[in-house]
Amino acid sequence: MKSIEEKFNIVITKNTFYFYNREFEEVYEGYINSIKETLLVLKNQIQNNGLRKELFEELLYKKENGLRALLALTGFSNESLKRLITFIRIVDDPELTAITYKEKWIAEEKGSDKENIKEWSDTKILKKIRKNEFFRKGLVNIFFEGSTIPILSNALPLFELKKLSISKLNFEIDALIDTLIRYKEKGSYSGKKENNPEIVIEKILDEIGIGFEKGDLSELISNAPDTKRTMDFIIPNKKNPRIIIECSYLVTTSSGQGDKSKTEISIDALIKEHYPEAHFLGFVDGIGWYVRKNDLKRMVAAYEDVFTFHQDELERFKQLLKEVFTND
Repeated sequence: MKSIEEKFNIVITKNTFYFYNREFEEVYEGYINSIKETLLVLKNQIQNNGLRKELFEELLYKKENGLRALLALTGFSNESLKRLITFIRIVDDPELTAITYKEKWIAEEKGSDKENIKEWSDTKILKKIRKNEFFRKGLVNIFFEGSTIPILSNALPLFELKKLSISKLNFEIDALIDTLIRYKEKGSYSGKKENNPEIVIEKILDEIGIGFEKGDLSELISNAPDTKRTMDFIIPNKKNPRIIIECSYLVTTSSGQGDKSKTEISIDALIKEHYPEAHFLGFVDGIGWYVRKNDLKRMVAAYEDVFTFHQDELERFKQLLKEVFTND
């Protein structure tokens, strides 16, 4: 058995610093180079023939990495594209339907009703691009004209909407610099506190003049230390909680949503046992929940009432606060 010092020195003296698989690196460099060359050819075609939608339709149809190249050019992530396609399938908006040729490709989908909608895989999207010219044309139209469609400009964060730009498709230098910056700042943007929907709840509580705390409830720490969890909002305080709120705004989908719903149900039971006078509420929203309806049903079962961040729901939440604290 080696001593701690010997094991410590192995890691220090034999450290490789950065692991890489040379064979994999060479294969992946080929993939990167393929996308780069595809974009250079596209840039040359645009310079010679002008910016035309047909060039991008051909890119998606003929090039194996055509979609990846288009996403790289605009800075639109693959995950964001999947969410956007789901949004298009769900929403009934005449202008969006017309520009995406939705009626030409949605009808062929089995179980395409909004109640049972599931997000498409990467493989399915690529297959649809290859086999349905109207789906292909609709995608190209989104990148050309998406920022002009009111329902998209209202639904998409400005950070994402700005990626749907003709200037990017035209390889304009300012637009390409914008793409680089958005790639670099995506993580920082996502992690900013101000970008958290919980801020909306904080502002409402501040507006009405009601205090709140975050953290663990003392009775759960004492009686259920293994199953208790940090609460997003304890109103007005931990000593005398009248309302307890958990927030779950999901844009992405994952198998963890099922586990999250089970956790909330167990927390609901604990709150009813130890804080019977408190209202346990949920703010559950986002397209990630929309496409995981079984998990969503289990999730909402845990709460006395559920709200979204829609303006109508926020007004309903304000009214509930006033009713609960009317005599305080």
